[in-house]
Amino acid sequence: MQKMLLLLLLLIAIAPKLKAQLYFPPATGTTWDTIQPITLGWCPARLDSLLDYVGARNSRAFILLKDGKIVAEAYYGNFTRDSLWYWASAGKTLTAFTVGIAQQEGHLSIQDTTSDYLGTGWTDCTPAQEAAITIRHQLTMTSGLDDGVADHFCTLDTCLQYLAPVGTRWAYHNGPYTLLDDVISNATGQTLNAYFTQKIKNRIGMTGGFFSSGYNNVYVSNARSMARFGLLVLNRGNWDGTQIMTDTAYFNQMVNTSQALNPSYGYLWWLNGKSSFKVPSLQISFPNSWNPSAPADMFAAIGKNGQLINVVPSQNLVFIRMGEAADNRDVSFTLNDTIWQKLNLAMNPCTTVGINTTYITNHDYQIYPNPTTGALHISGATAAKKAIIFDALGRLVAQQDNINLPFSLDLTHLPQGAYWLSLAAENGEILARKLVLLQP
Repeated sequence: MQKMLLLLLLLIAIAPKLKAQLYFPPATGTTWDTIQPITLGWCPARLDSLLDYVGARNSRAFILLKDGKIVAEAYYGNFTRDSLWYWASAGKTLTAFTVGIAQQEGHLSIQDTTSDYLGTGWTDCTPAQEAAITIRHQLTMTSGLDDGVADHFCTLDTCLQYLAPVGTRWAYHNGPYTLLDDVISNATGQTLNAYFTQKIKNRIGMTGGFFSSGYNNVYVSNARSMARFGLLVLNRGNWDGTQIMTDTAYFNQMVNTSQALNPSYGYLWWLNGKSSFKVPSLQISFPNSWNPSAPADMFAAIGKNGQLINVVPSQNLVFIRMGEAADNRDVSFTLNDTIWQKLNLAMNPCTTVGINTTYITNHDYQIYPNPTTGALHISGATAAKKAIIFDALGRLVAQQDNINLPFSLDLTHLPQGAYWLSLAAENGEILARKLVLLQP
């Protein structure tokens, strides 16, 4: 009897840590179960504050899933549940997933030379240089082709020029990535849309398709389709009991560090919680995580103007954001981190003690350039009287009191990396907080 009691107490102790079973909406129709934030122990008022913040940053749609169910769904302006929007580079993750499907069906191997599917002469390289490029190099942004050409979106052979040996340089280069679409088509004998629709889209109830835009193929769909894909990846390629991606080795590679040059990059997915990260167009490694406010196991699809899918396995959580650029300066990394700051507050009871509820962003400031080489210009509401800089570990590294806006802050004495800038009122109230990247 005593052993049974101890076992019962143990089960009670670990029960809160057990992940709930995932819910999946039907593949057809508009049914999608919801769950109230109060039943999760969250604070509805803070979640409303998050939705207000997202809406004030030129968003069109925001959906938050917990255990597969909708906790929050908001549309802004004239945007509705049926409205279509572009994924931009967040759609790269669709391509990565589709490559995995093509590999598991035996149409290709990511170790294959890209020329096997595009023919020779698809680049401006020598035959030996071109023959060294594989599908995996395209997936990991390590083709060695020059991203500094006049148009790095260009897929013509004359634009795809040799710069470095394959696998020795990470560069966010759209041209080689886009040609993965032709690799898929030539390997499977179907158009990209036909293959994607058959293998993924229809099976999980997505809408939309890939559309040509210049050199790019851009995926366009409604917001719930983006959330459906996030849910599929959260469950490791399994949709309501059907294992769509059976190549588990490929899936693990896709959402884990794919090369040492940028630990925060998998197969076209951005990975959190790594030792360093690089950003598009720069050859600089910034220390620590690119999204310090998010869980370390979070991985994300990120596209131009803040198209976002965040997937957090440890929390059975997905959120998506569609819209225009948040403002003229914020990069998606910064927007994503600020959403997480507010979400972390919302995912606690309203009466929780010890949470920094003084953090607010209802004052708009212009903080630029970001990234910066040292000089940071700040303008906006006149309430700010203090500028405080913390490093990525939360250590105070600089502070300027009695400031008057507009104001310039000199950071040249600090080493390159990621920092937090807090603007405070005279009484110490935090008015704004921004992630700042310092480069040489």
